[in-house]
Amino acid sequence: MTVRIASSILIPCILAPVLAFQGLIAPPSPAGAEEPDWRHATVMIGEAKYPEGFPRFDYVNPDAPKGGTLRLSEEGTFDSFNPILAKGELATGLGLVFDTLMKSSEDEVSSSYGLLAESISFPDDISKVTFRLRAEARWADGEPVTAEDVVFSFDKAKELNPLQANYYAHVVSAEKTGDREVTFLFDENNNRELPQILGQILVLPKHWWEGNDKDGNARDISRTTLEPVMGSGPYRIASFKAGSTIRYELREDYWARDLNVNVGQHNFGAIEYVYYTDANVEFEAFRAGRIDYRQENSSSKWATAYDFPAIESGDIKREEIENPLRAVGIMQAMVPNMRREKFRDPRVRRALNFALDFEDLNQNLAYNGLARVDSFFWGTELASSGLPEGREKEILEDLKGKVPEEVFTTPFTNPVGGDPQKARANLRQALTLFQEAGYELRSGQLVNASTGEPFGIEILLSSPSLERSVLPYVASLKKIGVDARIRTVDASQYTNRVRSFDYDMIWNVWAQSLNPGNEQMGYWGSASKDREGSRNYAGIADPTVDELIRMVIFAQTREEKTATVKALDRVLLANHYVVPLFYSKAAKIAYSKALAHPDELPYYGLGFPEVWWMRGSN
Repeated sequence: MTVRIASSILIPCILAPVLAFQGLIAPPSPAGAEEPDWRHATVMIGEAKYPEGFPRFDYVNPDAPKGGTLRLSEEGTFDSFNPILAKGELATGLGLVFDTLMKSSEDEVSSSYGLLAESISFPDDISKVTFRLRAEARWADGEPVTAEDVVFSFDKAKELNPLQANYYAHVVSAEKTGDREVTFLFDENNNRELPQILGQILVLPKHWWEGNDKDGNARDISRTTLEPVMGSGPYRIASFKAGSTIRYELREDYWARDLNVNVGQHNFGAIEYVYYTDANVEFEAFRAGRIDYRQENSSSKWATAYDFPAIESGDIKREEIENPLRAVGIMQAMVPNMRREKFRDPRVRRALNFALDFEDLNQNLAYNGLARVDSFFWGTELASSGLPEGREKEILEDLKGKVPEEVFTTPFTNPVGGDPQKARANLRQALTLFQEAGYELRSGQLVNASTGEPFGIEILLSSPSLERSVLPYVASLKKIGVDARIRTVDASQYTNRVRSFDYDMIWNVWAQSLNPGNEQMGYWGSASKDREGSRNYAGIADPTVDELIRMVIFAQTREEKTATVKALDRVLLANHYVVPLFYSKAAKIAYSKALAHPDELPYYGLGFPEVWWMRGSN
């Protein structure tokens, strides 16, 4: 599943679900048992850290004060509060309004514990899963959260959101099977991820969406809306200005405020978001003290721009924290769209990598603060390296003739630049590859040798702040005759164009958990290639990749999962579907001294804003 992670320089704003860890290890039920074997947690690796009835997560401060207003910023705009649609610009922070069935802990790789659901049950063959809701769960209007609400939320998500339809493709139905029980039926067995990801469903109030607004008009969940939506979560939308600001306020009557998975969390009395259309103006607002917290996405800015008085006086603190990336594999890349004929030849795609001089960019723009990405699971134990060995090699040998031969003979490496001689050699190699693919230089312009059509690339960006990092790449491409250019559009236009695959090339980041699963079909699977709104941005449609994805999903042991993921990684790299970019090993954050967090943050996250608090609050 994707994760919203800040890049080392800057990445486009991406909407992504909360990080969930795929897969599930299910202890067998007693033979012949008629009653469901109810569990308080789901887990993939080992056993859940926290036993049934645990008081709280270890990384929270149970005595954290409540109150104060946290002021945050976003770049772009918004035009909808409807959380399930794949259209419009969704407002940031809506997760504060809604609860899910289960809640992940940030100090474990793969455990989730009951939130709306008090327990979960599934048979040995994992042909279905049942969630039992808490009797005390309530919507903000005091109505109980019901099984009908869960069924409604699932059905509407699959009906109205192509991403969710793909993600839950093997979940054939959701049914009320008891007063407080919902059962999801699957069309395949032993997919251990399905119970886990169903626990992440955002549950919506059926009665509210099927009711009328304050003016008496019937609500329509299939349309975007700026009516403040109602949820069962800790915050409510208190006020907003369309496209500009949102204020969420803590609900004193939140039904789960004392639940163990919430102790020491949701400490701010209000959380405000201000939207900026210019990244420089946004940064100046932070410098001026109008914003309380910033995760810096620019290595060069981190190195040069954080010398203003508030930093020197200690009014703003700075930290570099590795925690969020300990369990996240990153692929940040320029992504050519293979739905366009000119990008279908792998030699062309490989040539595009030779035109990127990472070392020069890193030195001149990032003060050597970055590392080059060389895996779709970069930074984790799942990243392939060297030549395949052991079980990974066996998997690939079974696919011999269907995968590029280089997976057996040549470890994947990115071209190395950094000085004029290396840069020229890389550009010569790029031209050679273009020529092998049927292109030639004519009067300094790269053209199709048969048709004479110039080879051009429009790189679509969502923010002017990205241009600084892309311009050197454009300049390199022009040196070999490519008509490269940048087109930066507003957030709404960018979202619409990406959803409809209307681009030559985009800048994107995929963030992977340590337990990849069903989401891989949406990233690289053939079925997602033409599904509008999918995350298969490259347009990959390869039966062998599909086969490897299914092997990943149905791997029965950790060892088999690791070997198949590495094999998948190696095949994706050998096909040169993307031009890998760069990343940092640490999250760079700066924040007001008025904010506080536990001495030890959760091992796999920042805990922000959930476990932070405002100093001096009551």
